[in-house]
Amino acid sequence: MSISIRIPTALRTECGGTADLCVSAQTVRAALEQLELDHSSLYRSVCDETGAVRPHINLFVNSSLVRGPEGLDRVLVPGDVLAIMTAVSGG
Repeated sequence: MSISIRIPTALRTECGGTADLCVSAQTVRAALEQLELDHSSLYRSVCDETGAVRPHINLFVNSSLVRGPEGLDRVLVPGDVLAIMTAVSGG
């Protein structure tokens, strides 16, 4: 089953400059695990050494925010888009 991972501009250097990656995964966690195998540097920007999503990163499946560790077990269907969003701050 193929889903798309949308990469924010700030992290595209970690995956050769591409905006979208296509992976086969049944859950958000499985998509991140595939990201770890294929683009480990990008994965380390998204997840810490325990596999938890870093605090300044938000994940969305289509338009729904993935919340908490249980959100990583959310089931994906073909055609879903997993968007990685980095926090924006400043003043």
